[in-house]
Amino acid sequence: VNLYPFAATISRPNVLLHEAIEQIDIGGPSLIRAAAKNNAFTTIVSSANQYATVQAEIEAGGCTTPETRKRLMAAAFEHTAAYDATIADYFRSSGTDAPTSDDNFPATVSLQLQKKCGLRYGENSHQSAAVYRMQGCTEASVIDAEQLNGKALSYNNLLDLDSALSIARSQSSPACSVIKHNNPCGAAAADTLVEAVRKGFAGDPVSAFGSVVGINRTIEADTAEFLASGDFFVEAIVAPSFSDEALEILKTKPKWKKNVRLLQVGELGAISPRHEYRFLVGGVLAQDADNQPDDDSTWTIPTKNKPDDALLEELKFGWSMVRFVKSNAISLSKDRSLVGVGAGQMSRVDAVQISIRKAGERSRGSILSSDAFFPFADSIPLAAAAGVAAIIQPGGSVRDQEVIDACDEHGIPMVFAGNRHFRH
Repeated sequence: VNLYPFAATISRPNVLLHEAIEQIDIGGPSLIRAAAKNNAFTTIVSSANQYATVQAEIEAGGCTTPETRKRLMAAAFEHTAAYDATIADYFRSSGTDAPTSDDNFPATVSLQLQKKCGLRYGENSHQSAAVYRMQGCTEASVIDAEQLNGKALSYNNLLDLDSALSIARSQSSPACSVIKHNNPCGAAAADTLVEAVRKGFAGDPVSAFGSVVGINRTIEADTAEFLASGDFFVEAIVAPSFSDEALEILKTKPKWKKNVRLLQVGELGAISPRHEYRFLVGGVLAQDADNQPDDDSTWTIPTKNKPDDALLEELKFGWSMVRFVKSNAISLSKDRSLVGVGAGQMSRVDAVQISIRKAGERSRGSILSSDAFFPFADSIPLAAAAGVAAIIQPGGSVRDQEVIDACDEHGIPMVFAGNRHFRH
């Protein structure tokens, strides 16, 4: 039994309500459920993927086995449950009334996930893994990307590619992100893509070896030539598209041409607000994804020194980057480029020290961004000694005044953004 294509209909742009309602199947789910209930005598086929198994058993023995019929029964009820959940989700989200807090996080959640493929293994070789596609997602994503070159993607590749694409698409200018172990070791925005890529790889060239790269523009020949000519090794590259010349270069010139995965995701489009889920033992956490631009009009400047317009633009870039670094997170940026990152540390002052060590002399004149407030003023003298030009942080600590006083003592302007960007 095939059902009316409700999911395909609502995925079309500007679909009208009556068009969606017309594609709610009534008889089909009833047939499927009745046949599934009667599985002792009836084989219910609810997907074309099941044809081969059913045909093979009929040809081999004249009928399907009880075990197969029970398995197909379970698949049938999963199918109708997913169909109903898609309808419920659509009409819940398309209501005309202002949403309440209960509507924002409903009492029950149905995640419709369709297996795309198995993976060789998970984060480690002893863990089995697979990748699933979330039904109804219309954003450009690595899940739906067209792979143009290279061997099969791994679990870790997909995690890193998703982060790389998220960073690149957050920038309006041509941008590049270089990801290693789900943290940016380099990222940059520039007037041209090739310059953004060049600056991105200059952020931390040592860590960039074996990295995953995210780009927010079509990759043309000049960018491909730079990527192919470097001494670094790249695992995968994700971009909206590749020109024919760029593909030819990346498939033939670099040493790693056979293995590099090239993913084309199409037009990136706007970033949609959405919920994200984290699985715990026995349950799930749900929250609004931290994927919307910050409102810099709400920023305050509590220090005596104030950043000029050029410095404010650098602060905006730094603040847009630090949200993608694992907490505790510190980033140093300069000329719209990451030059030092301290990621995933248990103390903030350790993250500051690591970012300064990574940046070296490039820390002079840089912007320091902190994803959460400074609990103590001990990071400020370190930043001043490294030549940091300005600091941005959320503010909100009971010791904020001590931190402000330390910045004033060293003549460093500091911005309070008012909101933090933890990334656990």
